[in-house]
Amino acid sequence: MSSNQRKYFNGIPLSVLDLAPINEGSTAEESFKNSAQLAQHVEKLGFNRYWLAEHHNMPGIASSATSVLIGHIADQTKHIRVGAGGIMLPNHATLVIAEQFGTLESLYPGRIDLGLGRAPGSDHATAYALRRTLNRGAEEFPQQVEELEAYFSGTAQVHAYPGEGLNIPIWLLGSSGFSAQLAAQKGLPFSFASHFSAEYTIPAINLYRDNFKPSNDLEKPYVMLGINVIAAETEERAQWLATSQQQQFLSLIRNTPTPLQPPVEHIEEIMSPIERAHIEKSLNSRSTIVGTLETVKQKLSAFIKETEADELIINSQIFYQEDRLKSYDIIGEMME
Repeated sequence: MSSNQRKYFNGIPLSVLDLAPINEGSTAEESFKNSAQLAQHVEKLGFNRYWLAEHHNMPGIASSATSVLIGHIADQTKHIRVGAGGIMLPNHATLVIAEQFGTLESLYPGRIDLGLGRAPGSDHATAYALRRTLNRGAEEFPQQVEELEAYFSGTAQVHAYPGEGLNIPIWLLGSSGFSAQLAAQKGLPFSFASHFSAEYTIPAINLYRDNFKPSNDLEKPYVMLGINVIAAETEERAQWLATSQQQQFLSLIRNTPTPLQPPVEHIEEIMSPIERAHIEKSLNSRSTIVGTLETVKQKLSAFIKETEADELIINSQIFYQEDRLKSYDIIGEMME
């Protein structure tokens, strides 16, 4: 990537987290078209990387076959890094992931990231359907990471073709302190899910930085933080657009996940005070920024100053594709 293609905000790169939303009344096919369009759009704006997340049994998220979708997005773009934010490693045989990402790196050299999480990305029934057993859980995650590294380095008894010998950056992802500590011990870059776990952000990144051990992959700590941003021409429209994401969280609280819903005028009328408190805790003002360019610029700057993040990855759950593109346009105006 040439230096004039990537841009920066307050000295750090900005990236995109795409949950490949399936809108109410729409399809996965349309979601993938929207994702490809968004990826091409943010590439032109100078964003650094474009990540997709593994979820299962979620009617509003189309990125369940994450590796396949990464290949599609990489094929539709030219230079932006594309990767997983993340692959839920306990759901998979590590050899399969090594081969899949070895294939992706061979097809799109120098552009593929492998972010790893230890959550199931689903409920227990779905985890069982994926794994055919629940004997392998999150506690085996460190061993699985080592297995994956061995496949890439060629030190495993079984060889990953393609995959072996390729330089595929491994990131550890987390929403608590476990992966922060593991990333520190292994000297790997760390991405924290502050976009839905804001209260643990500072403790987790302090744990990572305080315990970081340099490695062949990384000389010093590197932290990328997730953040929700919904930007629009007016504060009123931004707040209205944000109700789609609020409804998505509401459906999760009620254990009745739905496709992404269109915005509503009075969201407080469709939730209880307890539900509203849960949503405000998950989508608080530190991790979710809603407003005009000036509002977003001010709050993003404050977030970077507070966390000293090395990079931000931005999630924008917006129902209307034109508003989603516009939101990233507004963010792009702040980048240099």
